[in-house]
Amino acid sequence: MKLAILSRNAKLYSTRRLVEAARERGHSARVLDPLRCYMRIGSDGFTMRYKGKSAAGYAAVVPRIGASITRYGCAVVRQFELMGSYSPSGATAIARARDKLRCHQVLAAEGIGLPTTVFGDNPDDTNDLLAMLGPPPHVIKLNEGTQGAGVMATEKPSASRAAIETLRGLYANFLVQEFIAEARGADLRCFVVGGRVVAAMRRQAPSGDFRSNLHRGGSAKAVRPTRAEVATAVKAAQILELGVAGVDMIRSARGPLVLEVNASPGLEGIETSTGIDVAGAVVEFVVNETLARAARPHRNPAVI
Repeated sequence: MKLAILSRNAKLYSTRRLVEAARERGHSARVLDPLRCYMRIGSDGFTMRYKGKSAAGYAAVVPRIGASITRYGCAVVRQFELMGSYSPSGATAIARARDKLRCHQVLAAEGIGLPTTVFGDNPDDTNDLLAMLGPPPHVIKLNEGTQGAGVMATEKPSASRAAIETLRGLYANFLVQEFIAEARGADLRCFVVGGRVVAAMRRQAPSGDFRSNLHRGGSAKAVRPTRAEVATAVKAAQILELGVAGVDMIRSARGPLVLEVNASPGLEGIETSTGIDVAGAVVEFVVNETLARAARPHRNPAVI
């Protein structure tokens, strides 16, 4: 099967592993930089070009779309979908997951456990906004931040107000959440592929920090998630219509709480800590789903 890995850098661990896993299973795999893909859109059809040549004929594409190119990257994924290529996570699903506010609203509406979250725009409402949330500590997050960037904790109401005023002065979109103390700086990532958790790791924040992201110096080890955690991770990915997702949760007194659902989860941390061939699981799911979809009529997922 002819596969395309949409990634800006062919040397990245996750990209390399997907290519290796595909080729080990006898498939053709090519890395395409989304920013070098360009398209023609017309009522007579859809065309994709890459570095001066046709980019048609891919049975499936696996998107590795970074946050900084979400808009253009999603347009490229959508174009491939409209041309008949299968994507385990469609353009609409990726965009939905990247918007933390929208993601939280959608998940909460379906009963997924989340840290209590508040959001507002007008400075005159800041005091009441924080009163709706409750006393600090508070966690303040940029709406489209990744890998722990743009996340801060405040321990006093005055610090929360100052951080909010600063972000508003920068015209940033952000959320404010309750701080879950019993998590003790740890979270759980469940890697969901095709409606099942294929691997899970517990990440622990370094001393003096509450962010457990590996890019921030956190450590990771394999863990066996509880039934409730597996069910929550799978349901969250299904609600957002993500065939491949990294669901980040924290263990709280009221059960697992979803922090974020990552539409392009990295493979290095999860494979290194668990020893599981996650890339292989992704490729096998993509191939099997592509074959299954070819055998039955289906609605085009790129249509919004």
